[in-house]
Amino acid sequence: MKRNVIVLVMMVSGLSLMVWAGIENYRAHQQEQAKVKALQAALNAAEQQATSGNQDSSGNDGMPDQQPLLGQQAPNFTLVNLQGKKVSLADYRGKAVVVDFWATWCGPCRMEIPWLVELNKKYAAKGLTVLGVATDTIDSDTGEKNPQSAIAKFAQQHSMDYPILLADMKVANQYGGIDSIPTTFFINRSGKVVASTVGLAPRSDIEADIQKALSTGGTA
Repeated sequence: MKRNVIVLVMMVSGLSLMVWAGIENYRAHQQEQAKVKALQAALNAAEQQATSGNQDSSGNDGMPDQQPLLGQQAPNFTLVNLQGKKVSLADYRGKAVVVDFWATWCGPCRMEIPWLVELNKKYAAKGLTVLGVATDTIDSDTGEKNPQSAIAKFAQQHSMDYPILLADMKVANQYGGIDSIPTTFFINRSGKVVASTVGLAPRSDIEADIQKALSTGGTA
């Protein structure tokens, strides 16, 4: 009899523990679900706020123009190269020109540079010139005391055998402010912008835009 009572007590205790565990698991599950819903609601609210904050009365979505100066005559400029010589865009009239705004600290620029080196060599005989316009000289956030020296060292390390020019605010403003880098302009033989990209573009797209610049605006 005593043994039966002990067994019964153990069964009741075990059943009670199972019920308690079930209740606790249910509560934990409900709490987890509530956290997930709250997080999702916060994310949705943040997304809506960002969307509304980026839009203005003109319908601009706040993103930089992905085709700046497209179809327009490229603004002429005169900048100093790494050797201290003045170089003008007008010097290359009759050639296709890639004007690439970049910086030594820019990761996507580092990915793009080997492509530009290769494509410059590939199409040089057909009349292509790549001009790399380094924006380190107008970027106050880099903290570089001698940006020209850093640019020259970087260019040598990365075999940048095309002309490297030092940007100033005037040329940056002429070309839309350069809010993101790399920003690249593809200019045909008559000086018109036939394509432009903001950010890193695939190599195949860069080559296609170079071919477009070479094939328009004059004879090879």
